[in-house]
Amino acid sequence: MTDVRTDVRRVEIEYCTQCRWLPRAAWLAQELLTTFEAELTELALKPGTGGVFVVRVDGEVVWDRREQGFPEPTAVKRAVRDRVAPGKSLGHADRADA
Repeated sequence: MTDVRTDVRRVEIEYCTQCRWLPRAAWLAQELLTTFEAELTELALKPGTGGVFVVRVDGEVVWDRREQGFPEPTAVKRAVRDRVAPGKSLGHADRADA
């Protein structure tokens, strides 16, 4: 029997190769895959240039370093959760001071 998912949820992290931000992108990818292991169907790391560090969910920008600075993982988790699993509790990351 084949498991067919119609609710594809894809996260893309575009990072600057010139700035050597792959480790940061990979760490954030690990955090998101661990938190949303049942909700995400795909997570992609996309090499870029020019200081880019952008997180997208299903093509929608949820975090852009140029506008918001480097993200704290809890902020990105909240942004991703709001789009892929609005009812999901993030535990301590849901606290206002987290």
